[in-house]
Amino acid sequence: MNKPLIMIGAGGHASVLADILTRQGQTILALVAPGSSGKGALAGLPLWQDETLCMTVPPEECVLVNGIGSLPGCELRARIFSRYREKGYRFACVVAQEAVISPHASLGQGAQVMPGAIVQSGAQIGDNTIINTGAIVEHDSVVGSHAHLAPRAVLCGGVTLGERVHVGSGAVVIQGLQLGNEAVVGAGAILTRNLPENHIVYPARPYLTERNNKQG
Repeated sequence: MNKPLIMIGAGGHASVLADILTRQGQTILALVAPGSSGKGALAGLPLWQDETLCMTVPPEECVLVNGIGSLPGCELRARIFSRYREKGYRFACVVAQEAVISPHASLGQGAQVMPGAIVQSGAQIGDNTIINTGAIVEHDSVVGSHAHLAPRAVLCGGVTLGERVHVGSGAVVIQGLQLGNEAVVGAGAILTRNLPENHIVYPARPYLTERNNKQG
């Protein structure tokens, strides 16, 4: 029998996860979201405003779901994961029915793979990482913990991402590249060389002069 789930967070990302889980027949016991109100797929679920209420359910009697979204430079999702792990709680992997996961790929604790995403053979997905809607992780790529592949992001074969890396919507990382911890690839960028840790790359955009703007 599956253990009941407790969702941490009650925003947009949590709503998408709740939609996936309820369609899979999972039971969400409550939301832990101080100062929030459940909307969308979260509507009607018990809402615990006090975070300590979660601790009244022993770790062996529930599994947590990290409903906090991930943006570059935001540490909240990683902090939530680490805080509860230290108290003995485990986080559920969430894999949408519409995702394709190779049986020869691996998912870390708390990894989340959203609808339309593909994770190919030999890929390794780290703890607490989001593979968002329609993202692709090609063969033998390694994605570190707390990373986020935004919708439609693509990692070609053999790419290695460090921890807390963010690859923006529609970005492409060419095969065999390495990205250091906390690197950021902006939406729509095509990365063709290694990216050191803490570095940010954005897609090239045409430069419009003031004169061109006036004429256009």
